[in-house]
Amino acid sequence: MSQQPKILVVDDEPAIRRLLSAGLTRVGYRVVEAANAREALAAVQIDKPEAVLLDLGLPDRDGLELVPLLKAAGASVLVVSARDATEQKVTALDLGADDYVTKPFDTEEVLARIRTALRHRLSAEAEMPVVRFGTVEVDLGARLVRKGGEEVHLTPKEFGFLAELAKHPGRVVTHSQLLRTVWGPGHENDVEYLRVAARGVRRKLEEDPAVPSAIRNEPGVGYRLMA
Repeated sequence: MSQQPKILVVDDEPAIRRLLSAGLTRVGYRVVEAANAREALAAVQIDKPEAVLLDLGLPDRDGLELVPLLKAAGASVLVVSARDATEQKVTALDLGADDYVTKPFDTEEVLARIRTALRHRLSAEAEMPVVRFGTVEVDLGARLVRKGGEEVHLTPKEFGFLAELAKHPGRVVTHSQLLRTVWGPGHENDVEYLRVAARGVRRKLEEDPAVPSAIRNEPGVGYRLMA
């Protein structure tokens, strides 16, 4: 029998941690607790939770700074915060948070949001589609790229760049999202990395790399895969 998902509860208020932990344990989740950002970052590396309930008002660091770091570690992130301003919610979601619940909260609603986030996570992992454009196939599950039936070798960063676009065909993926996902937190301003990766992918996959039809640049914003 497979183990139940592990949930990390990050909040500096012991009463909130106890309330959430009790509700999570009651329905069978395994729970890890952290009272600050330092403990949270250590726990996500050691305990590898599937999801994190994250308070933003932490004593040692703004919780918003943790969102991309927790996502990069592979966890779904649900913000549970007293900050109810729309711009705070938008910022958290833009940084990669899967959901946002304001305090005071209903425990059953939080549990429902966790179930939804975990379900989406499992669905995304299971599907891993094959994306096609022109004569190119991008097999996200097998991490293979073929052009005209022949396998094409991409560097790890080139594949990561292409894969992130392939996960959102037709949509603009911002520079910061690409850099954060492929190169990691701390590289959100290294746009030159994207230019190098885009140039390499176009050279290997586009019919005319000088006039790309598949990997489109949206100046100042990001890139789009026309699939």
